[in-house]
Amino acid sequence: MAFNTTLANRIREHLSEFTELKVEEKKMFRGLTFMVNDKMCISVSGENLMCRFDPNLHDEVAEKTGYQPMIMKGKEYKGYCYVQPIGFEKEKDFKYWLQICLDFNKKAKSSKREK
Repeated sequence: MAFNTTLANRIREHLSEFTELKVEEKKMFRGLTFMVNDKMCISVSGENLMCRFDPNLHDEVAEKTGYQPMIMKGKEYKGYCYVQPIGFEKEKDFKYWLQICLDFNKKAKSSKREK
C-alpha cells in the first residue's frame, strides 16, 4: 500500500486549516483516504489524488489537466476521478481539487452503517 507521503502531508496540512471539520485518515483504495465528517472526501493513491466531487461537475472536471476517469468493472464512476501529479503541482490547482471535494462533502451521503 505505497502512496506519496509528501502529498498526504500536503492534504493533511490543508485540511487542518478547517478546524470545524472532523477529519479521519484510513488506509483504503490502495492508499490513504481522508474522511471528512464521516464521509470519503479525498485520497492519495500512489502518486495520484483520488477525488470525490459533485457528479454535475463531471464535464468541467474532465477538462482539467491530469484528470483520469475512475473506471471499475468497465464502468466509469461519475463524481470520482484520479488526478495525476501534473494536475495539482501548482498550489492553485491543488486547492481547486481539495475545494471541489470539500464542497461536495457537505451534501454527500455517508456510507457509514448504523449499528
